[in-house]
Amino acid sequence: MISIRHSISDLEKSEHIRILVLDCYVSAIQNLAQYAIELDEKTTATYRSQVTSVAREVETAAPDAVSDSRGTLRALLRDYRDQASHHVNQLREELARTAQGLERLIDAMAQNEGDHETRLRQAMKTLRDLAKDPAAAAIAPLLRRVGETIEQTLEQFRQQQQLTVSQFVGEIHQLHKRIDALESQASQDHLGRLFNRSEMEAHLRLVQTGRSILLFNAQGLRLAAVQFSHDVARELTAAFVKRLRNNTAPEAVVSRWSEEEFLVLHPAAQNEALVAAKLLPQLLSGPYSCVQNGKTVRPAIQVGVAVLEFVPGDAVERTLKKINQFFRG
Repeated sequence: MISIRHSISDLEKSEHIRILVLDCYVSAIQNLAQYAIELDEKTTATYRSQVTSVAREVETAAPDAVSDSRGTLRALLRDYRDQASHHVNQLREELARTAQGLERLIDAMAQNEGDHETRLRQAMKTLRDLAKDPAAAAIAPLLRRVGETIEQTLEQFRQQQQLTVSQFVGEIHQLHKRIDALESQASQDHLGRLFNRSEMEAHLRLVQTGRSILLFNAQGLRLAAVQFSHDVARELTAAFVKRLRNNTAPEAVVSRWSEEEFLVLHPAAQNEALVAAKLLPQLLSGPYSCVQNGKTVRPAIQVGVAVLEFVPGDAVERTLKKINQFFRG
């Protein structure tokens, strides 16, 4: 016999869990708005307003609306990611232009310094020669004092010029370091947006429409850590992921299955994905430029690609089994 009291207790527990999960989901959305990276005032304010609006809708919405909010939230995050990437690229370009302008200014200063110094030294030589002339004996002491004053002034000017040039060189060095840091951060951001294996498995179980799965084996990432360093391997991975994203559909979901294995849930049908997969090994394989101790190194990756048809629902577990078999093989 089923106990009514026991059934009510289970319902109350289920309702409590549902409320707790919804509260966590709403809190997570609100945190996405609160901890957004500050770009320009208008862009960040608009993003926060849109994400906060999603949180308010989810808080009072029906279960179907909560499910629909995932797509809306994902679109907002992708759009803000693209805006942030554009903002960083603009900063990099502005810094590069500033550094080039300073370099041209230093070159011009060095050239002008050489011309001025040559003319002044010629004038000083003329004054010294004139002071030695017997016909100018009456004003010789004055000419020598003038020559000494010019020489002292020239030396002071030269020292000031060297100080200014040194300061400009320091500024250029800092600008280049900032550019390198921005480029490194932009690359690392691509790693930060990857699903890990468990997240991707959970995502596949939630997908409702048929798509294609592209499996990538990127041989060379482990070797880069051994040959160079773990920092180089991390930079190489970020560069590979960036190139992978640039050569797949914007709405594709990318995950890192293991150290050298990647999975992409592609929106195209299997026959279309097969056409794209034929070109990807050539586009993704080869040497990549990385930096180690201030020097450029070029570790290489050899990429293999396979395509699986993704069928949602009961077939997901079979698909996961095929994925594991491919990577183990």
